Amino acid sequence: MSVFSRAGEASKKLIALVVALATAAALMVVGQGTANAANRDWLRPDNTGACDWDGVGYWVQRCDVWSAAMGRNITVQIQPAERGGNAALYLLDGMRATEVSNAWLVDTNAAALYAPNNITLVMPVGGAGSFYADWNSQASLSSSEPVTYMWETFLTQELPTYLEQNFGVARNNNSIAGLSMGGTAALNLAAKHPGQFRQAMSWSGYLNTTAPGMQTLLRLAMIDTGGFNVNAMYGSIINPRRFENDPFWNMGGLANTDVYISAASGLWSPEDDGTRVDHRLTGSVLEFVAMTSTRTWEAKARLQGLNPTADYPMYGIHGWGQFNSQLHKTKDRVLNVMNAW
Repeated sequence: MSVFSRAGEASKKLIALVVALATAAALMVVGQGTANAANRDWLRPDNTGACDWDGVGYWVQRCDVWSAAMGRNITVQIQPAERGGNAALYLLDGMRATEVSNAWLVDTNAAALYAPNNITLVMPVGGAGSFYADWNSQASLSSSEPVTYMWETFLTQELPTYLEQNFGVARNNNSIAGLSMGGTAALNLAAKHPGQFRQAMSWSGYLNTTAPGMQTLLRLAMIDTGGFNVNAMYGSIINPRRFENDPFWNMGGLANTDVYISAASGLWSPEDDGTRVDHRLTGSVLEFVAMTSTRTWEAKARLQGLNPTADYPMYGIHGWGQFNSQLHKTKDRVLNVMNAW
């Protein structure tokens, strides 16, 4: 056999090897893509039989999760992780949360933002004025329309069981964030349940709810929101539960948690031009109160040895311009901490 013949045979074998490797690699990619899509392409079971596809798209499912503590189904909008990862991000609503949809899918689109990523979005529906807490007694002042709030139990006991069984979410690999009322609740829940939440973020939350005057402000806000009785939440102004559920006093539970806090100045910016003047005025006051309480919380946290990341934009009112900005601003932080790229 000539040198050229031997070279030709070697070339054929090399080409065959390259083709085989390329084919194997292609099959691996196709298989992986199918697995990725499969994690989002089927409806999970829920307490009514099966979840429904949500109209927002982006693989969001509406699931009815039974809450024994509240004696009813709680709707939760859930976007499964892109590749079946076990991390989750809980997104909590504000004071005027509706029974129709979590605001993170209405006033912005968190599902579109996190669509490429390997983290499950968990967005509970409802809970207006609840601060996502376990209330002492019936929340509503009206006995004809009783409202029972046991949101802490639901979010830290009942929902994690459902998520673990049906979406593969680990009980100890979660981030939690919220706007306004939800920001207060995010730090509260993370401080009280550090084994569940590795990260907590408050966007324009009220982080000193036992400060002078806050009980009166909360009372007025709750009556306006849904005719709720603030004393039914934690009791009277001197009840120890008020202090146990104030982020200002329970922050010690965040010692090993990644914490991010933010609140703007309340000054108007060009992005607020489309907002009604009366809403801008209210938004300025609410954001200024949030900013003051957040700065007070930060000062105490640093004295206690915590090292939160704080962001205080020069402009911004208590509205979706500010909240949406923080959702986008913190995305990389969430994915890094939760290892969910």
